[in-house]
Amino acid sequence: MESVSNPRVGHRKQRRSRTPSGIALTGERNVMSKANNAMRRGYVDGPFGQIHYRSCGDSSAHTPLLLLHPSPLSGVVWDGFIAEMGSDRIAVAPDTPGFGESVPPQSAPEIADYAKAMAVFVEKMGLTKVDIMGYHTGSLTALEIARLYPNLVGKVVMISATVFTEEERDDFRAQYTPQTVDEKGKGLSDRWEFIKEFWRDEPDDARRWQIFIEGQRNHAVMHWGHRAAFNFDMAGALEAANVPILVLNPEDDLWTYTPRAAPLMKHGRVHDLPGWTHGFLDAHTGEVAALVRDFLDL
Repeated sequence: MESVSNPRVGHRKQRRSRTPSGIALTGERNVMSKANNAMRRGYVDGPFGQIHYRSCGDSSAHTPLLLLHPSPLSGVVWDGFIAEMGSDRIAVAPDTPGFGESVPPQSAPEIADYAKAMAVFVEKMGLTKVDIMGYHTGSLTALEIARLYPNLVGKVVMISATVFTEEERDDFRAQYTPQTVDEKGKGLSDRWEFIKEFWRDEPDDARRWQIFIEGQRNHAVMHWGHRAAFNFDMAGALEAANVPILVLNPEDDLWTYTPRAAPLMKHGRVHDLPGWTHGFLDAHTGEVAALVRDFLDL
């Protein structure tokens, strides 16, 4: 979860440098080359305006996969992974309203509003049932879609879980505050240094720069995703969830909070990924895809 105001908030140094048990490392590869060769883009009309999306793959025996990004980014974080998952199923990665190239709402939304917009998106894409994989804020939206539209969702994969105490939630609210354009401009150099460390699993600075630039879009509303996330009752949502859930727990800024999800789920488990952090989707695309397929396709 990236900070809007303070580039050092929530950052924890990597405590371990080993890979998850039974998963081998792969070498660097050109993430964008593979994605650009396979990916299509488009727009559909949503409840707040047009929704921009990326898509890969064709209809198959596998359930289509909806990929929901973290705040304050966009579907760009899925560029390598969507190409991999699109090799055997439809995979779609919309930009949440107000992020990327999607039109923002007129006022600050809650997670339920994002969920309703994504349900409209799925319908406009002609899909009747989806599995969902969410990353940080996207994980919250995935759970809410499953609650509001149980017949629409098969399984849910979450990257991290924001299971906070009220004190922690208030602390995050205080730290994730919006900045003026001038304040952001003056802090860009520090922000870039933060991104290089925060997204250190990315294969190169070119990809980190793409993530960095995407995080500067839509200045006036970019904090709305975090606002909605901190208002969301994650513990209650996990307890109420009736869909199978796999929670991936990389060693990122939510590493210590995510294990709290395990006892709350009726049909889920937490899978630790020690030594991996932001950028792991590009650094370990095949390994993550194997974990996700093993869960989704059982």
